[in-house]
Amino acid sequence: MVAVVQRVSSAGVSVNNTTVGAIRKGVVVFLGIARGDEEKDADYLSDKILNLRIFEDVTGRMNSSLLDISGEMLVVSQFTLLADCRKGRRPSFAGAAGPEQASGLYEYFLTQVKRSVRKLAAGRFQAMMKVDLINDGPVTIVLNSKKE
Repeated sequence: MVAVVQRVSSAGVSVNNTTVGAIRKGVVVFLGIARGDEEKDADYLSDKILNLRIFEDVTGRMNSSLLDISGEMLVVSQFTLLADCRKGRRPSFAGAAGPEQASGLYEYFLTQVKRSVRKLAAGRFQAMMKVDLINDGPVTIVLNSKKE
C-alpha cells in the first residue's frame, strides 16, 4: 500500500461537479492499494499518517501530528500510485489490486482512520474525481507499507 500525504490548509474533492468531501487544515492522503496488500498494511499506514509529526509546534518546528492539532483528513483512492514505468512509455498497473480487493481495503482504511480523526472526508472509489487543495509548506511525504 502506498500513500502520498500532503499537508494542506484546505482541500476538497468533487465528482461530476459536485463536492463529495472537503476539509480545512489537515492532510490529503492519496492511497494506492497493491496486489497482496492486507489489513495490516492499512493498519500500518493509518497509524503512521495519524501520528506523523509534520505540523509545526509553538516553536515553529515540525513536531506535532494530525492528532495533536485536531486536524482533518481527506482520503482519495489512486491506483495510479502503483504505476510501473520502467519499461516503455505506457505505465503498467499490473501491480495494483483489483477493484474488489482495493475497494474493501480502502473502506477498511477509512474505518480505521475515522476512529481517531476529528473530521474525515473521502473521494468516491473508482470515480473520476477532481481534487482541489492548498498545500501548506508544501509538505509532501510518500509512505509505503512494505518495509523493503
